[in-house]
Amino acid sequence: MLTNLVKVTEDLLSVAVVLGLLLAFAKTSFPKSGRKIVIIGVLAGLAASIVMAVLNNTTNWMDTKTWNLRMLIIWIAAFVVFAVLSSKLKKEGKTIGKTVAWIAFAALTGAVIGNAFPAVWGYPYSFTTADVSVLSTEFLYKLIGYLFGLVLTFLTGLSVYQAGRRLKKPELNLCFWIMLIVEVIRRGTGLVQVLQAKRLLKSNHLVFTITKFANNQKELFIYIMIILAIAVFVLLMIASFKQNEPYRNPAEHRKIKAKWRSARRWAVTVLITAVLGLLVITAVKAYDSREVELSPVEETTIENGNVYVTFEQVEDGHLHRFAYETDDGTQIRFIVIKKPNSSSYGIGLDACDICGETGYYEKDGQVVCKLCDVVMNISTIGFKGGCNPIVIDYSIENGQIVVPIDGLTEYEDIFKR
Repeated sequence: MLTNLVKVTEDLLSVAVVLGLLLAFAKTSFPKSGRKIVIIGVLAGLAASIVMAVLNNTTNWMDTKTWNLRMLIIWIAAFVVFAVLSSKLKKEGKTIGKTVAWIAFAALTGAVIGNAFPAVWGYPYSFTTADVSVLSTEFLYKLIGYLFGLVLTFLTGLSVYQAGRRLKKPELNLCFWIMLIVEVIRRGTGLVQVLQAKRLLKSNHLVFTITKFANNQKELFIYIMIILAIAVFVLLMIASFKQNEPYRNPAEHRKIKAKWRSARRWAVTVLITAVLGLLVITAVKAYDSREVELSPVEETTIENGNVYVTFEQVEDGHLHRFAYETDDGTQIRFIVIKKPNSSSYGIGLDACDICGETGYYEKDGQVVCKLCDVVMNISTIGFKGGCNPIVIDYSIENGQIVVPIDGLTEYEDIFKR
């Protein structure tokens, strides 16, 4: 659950701030006809992102790098056109320059969505595996984390939009152009990175430096957008407490006070969502990606070429880890867990064919692969398939699980480091 919350928040938090400021600027700077063009751009971006996500996850027709390259080129080209023609927005009446500026702005907004959202729409395709169905608890947890991320980033964008459009025009313009400059740097370095990855740009020291920056500073741009969102909060709060609008009667006074109360609520919402987003990509991410310590190896009896585990050791229904150590010091681990509502046991190596010897751990009554976080169906442990533990030979004798040492040593290479 937390993994998907972090992934969605990392992907969309800065995008939410960008879209909030873009739409706030359009709301306060464009007439109704201009805003309609921007809405068309938003809808086109959403439609394109959904189509891309579906095709990318169900067919081999789409190349993600090529798609991102197109979106980045559209964004940068639209930015250049808008920046050149932005001065036309101040002129009265409808002119060709203003219309082209609106179209460029709409393309810019649509490209933001088209670039960021396909990956996010595609996450649910990875929720189901051979061991996880749409009716499983694990799927539900993943979906909840995913939806929480969408709700958090949506509220961030909505609050930035609502707060931004209530700012004084010079203050909104300042935040807007700072955001665009930061985005030019981020998307410009991203464009170089994609061109280099597709071998459309010859590698040299400058290209390497830019690509390295793009790879290593992704979180920096998220932090900058969070700071920008907090700046919107600060500016609007200051304006709300400094407001001194004239009024002719008590009714007008109450209306003014209500307007600024609403402004403060949106400002506080910006702060809350920005701080929550920051906590998700820092504290929650650190907690979710923390190193999981495997439980210690338990004692066993080794004699007559076998490892013996008594029923009493594994009767509690929890995961138990055992091992046989070879002459050269290699520890070959295996796990045993009593299956729910059954007298049988799930027995296998503490390793799988896919993830190697990273091992399994127990969390909330479930067995989880340490490397890929896939939750095992305890009832299928002891059978081949997916990320299940590698099957080993064993027998049941006199209230003990008997594991032949020869059956363990054939997997010695898996545990050698």
